Amino acid sequence: MKRSTWIGWTAALPATAVFFGVVAGPFPLINLAAAQAQEDIDLSPPPVTPPETPATADSASAELQRKRDETRAELEALTSSIDVSSEKARQIEENIATLEKSTANLRQALIDSAKRRKDLEEKILASEEKIAQLGVRQDALKKSLHDRRAILAEVLAALQRMGRSPPPALLVTPEDALGSVRSAILLGAVVPGMRKQATALVDDLEQLSSLQKDATTEKSRVAETISSSLEEDRRMGLLLVENDKQSQSSATDLIAEQQRSDELAARAESLSGLIETLENDITSIREAAERARLEEERQKMMSAEEREKARQLAENGVPDKNRIAPAYPFSSLRQKLELPVAGDILRSWGDPDGTGHPARGMTLASGPKAVVTAPADGLVVFAGAFRSYGQMVILNAGDGYHVVMTGMNSVNVRQGKFVFAGEPIALMGEKRVASATALALETDRPTLYIEFRKDGSPVDSAPWWVKKDTGRARNDS
Repeated sequence: MKRSTWIGWTAALPATAVFFGVVAGPFPLINLAAAQAQEDIDLSPPPVTPPETPATADSASAELQRKRDETRAELEALTSSIDVSSEKARQIEENIATLEKSTANLRQALIDSAKRRKDLEEKILASEEKIAQLGVRQDALKKSLHDRRAILAEVLAALQRMGRSPPPALLVTPEDALGSVRSAILLGAVVPGMRKQATALVDDLEQLSSLQKDATTEKSRVAETISSSLEEDRRMGLLLVENDKQSQSSATDLIAEQQRSDELAARAESLSGLIETLENDITSIREAAERARLEEERQKMMSAEEREKARQLAENGVPDKNRIAPAYPFSSLRQKLELPVAGDILRSWGDPDGTGHPARGMTLASGPKAVVTAPADGLVVFAGAFRSYGQMVILNAGDGYHVVMTGMNSVNVRQGKFVFAGEPIALMGEKRVASATALALETDRPTLYIEFRKDGSPVDSAPWWVKKDTGRARNDS
């Protein structure tokens, strides 16, 4: 082996190892005989990793979850430390002030804002997962290097020794011949194993350095994303205030109807019973439901040619921005609806629900204070607290379908209002609501429960959701 190679390794390994805290310097010098004596123990290749068993898989999963929780706590602290600058806040306020305050414009601005915010929340969740996985890999490498610190010390010392005193030429003088032969034999036995160990250690140290750089880059990126999300949150808040101003004309009637709805919710024995009672007893809901029913009847009377035009419009067109009934039959929107909140699916239709029964809906885990949007056009049948489920929103999506969502922290739509797909309707809380605790969910993240009902009975919502990699749904405005 060339002297320059040993010198390169000698120069690179000690500083790198000390930097990562794998082994402390300075390194004692040892001779080749000592290295040979240690060969069977210290310079042997690392043990082969045994095949993964259920126990090791569970341990790895637990470690990843621990890192996720740790990363989530760090990002929550980071979010608390970031504030929208006064200059950016002024720009947002000026932008809202110049917006024409028509109902259609405000609604579209809200839908656009909610879309941007959900995209940012998806990016934050993706960064959170990436940082957690990088952390797990860093910890594993650090542990591996720590476990091999004795090997590292021996290799470094041997390399230093060899760099300073390379073996003599084989034939210099006759009296050196025997020593030269012995040195050559010794090097032939030791150097290959030492080279392998040194290469493996350098590779691991370089990989650890790369992981740390990747983690630093990702944390910087997520900080920028969080800042953008907070700005979008400020914009949405101002838009909601303006939107509320547009709907205060009959505030007295709305308050009376909301009080009546709360009374009905308190007495309801079942969700289906609540929906039926609300649609029969609340005037605004009854009238809006009748308009939707008439629209459905009109669609049923359409000719085959008109239905085909309607189908093409549903695929490619932009719905009427002043509509007061769903733009398209709910049954025609399969694989076109976006999930109402950015997050991860914890449970799907038919999974054990934690109480000994199959789930009749889907449960999503979101980030703290995530925005919740209407998955489809619909009339708000109910918006408020229901039993221990936190805030609940029920949408009449037409075609005999209702969409039920529970677990939100706050709701910003009123009963009797017609909402468009993608319109913000609620916000999640910091943690999951009390009712979710009883469902054996392995997370303390905010959880949103979604249930589709057809003619009063739960149905699997999976066929309606757009695949995440196929783009946004086309039923929005």
